[in-house]
Amino acid sequence: MIGLIQRVAHARVEVGGETVGQIGRGILLLLGVEKEDTSAHAKRLLERVLGYRIFPDEAGKMNLGLREIGGGLLIVPQFTLPADTRKGMRPSFTTAAPPELGRQLFTEFCDYAAQQHPVVATGIFSADMQVSLLNDGPVTFWLRP
Repeated sequence: MIGLIQRVAHARVEVGGETVGQIGRGILLLLGVEKEDTSAHAKRLLERVLGYRIFPDEAGKMNLGLREIGGGLLIVPQFTLPADTRKGMRPSFTTAAPPELGRQLFTEFCDYAAQQHPVVATGIFSADMQVSLLNDGPVTFWLRP
């Protein structure tokens, strides 16, 4: 499981011209599921996302996590994150989870998130989504469980 997190001032995801999820200050998480992933990976990655210290404290140092600042979490399924790009000019998706597993683990991840954090919004699995954000920093990290 791969999480690309971005510290944002705000973020929104639209499907068909309609906003399906949005947050103010917080984290935009692009979530990629690999074929070897399990529910345990989802739980561990969520703990890392919620606790990862990427927000500034009073001294301006990145010492606060999402829970501590009470920010929002926008979770967007991102099938292309597990792509193997090491060879050629076209990505290979052999390490990506099949759609059924991807949907299951994305749904579980979102359910876990809603149980653990008060402000959670999501994109829609397998939809054509338009994501807009104001990256704060910019601050972007690639996390694994």
